[in-house]
Amino acid sequence: MSRIGKKPIPVPRGVEVTIAEGNLVTVKGPKGTLTQQLSPEMIIKHENGVITVARPSDDKRHRALHGLTRSLIANMVTGVTEGYQRVLEITGIGYRAAREGKNLILQVGFSHPIRVTPPEGIAFEVMERRSANEPQVVVVRGIDKQKVGEEAAKLRALRPPEPYKGYGIKYREERVRRKAGKAGKAR
Repeated sequence: MSRIGKKPIPVPRGVEVTIAEGNLVTVKGPKGTLTQQLSPEMIIKHENGVITVARPSDDKRHRALHGLTRSLIANMVTGVTEGYQRVLEITGIGYRAAREGKNLILQVGFSHPIRVTPPEGIAFEVMERRSANEPQVVVVRGIDKQKVGEEAAKLRALRPPEPYKGYGIKYREERVRRKAGKAGKAR
């Protein structure tokens, strides 16, 4: 039995869950609405403010879908109530970020600034640096966990952190393994 799949999902007040034909799940909450087509093979029930997911058989495919389906529904419920965010840090001399309307303008060592337009449902927030030695913080927010993670990964891919001085864009919780460089070379 899937440990994740068998856990019930409590539905908070103010959240409306609709399960349509073919397991089309719609979750409405204070932050917005999410809709996702889940596998029609799974058995999804919404009773007494709790959503449960069951599988029809013990096939390998059904065991794999069991936990996945439960996680996707739980992420939808969390997204419309609390939302998701990924925090990125920009480190480097002359590296900075600014907002221009909804767009994000990044200057990360290229000859030109990079303009990033957020997709629907995603917002960028730029925190000002408190001191020159501190990295600048960019927060990617939204209600869809997958979109938030994807946008954060795209921003990080523009200038991944390099191992010598640590310059670039990294996740806040990410640890960059540093190299010694020329001065640390053994003779």
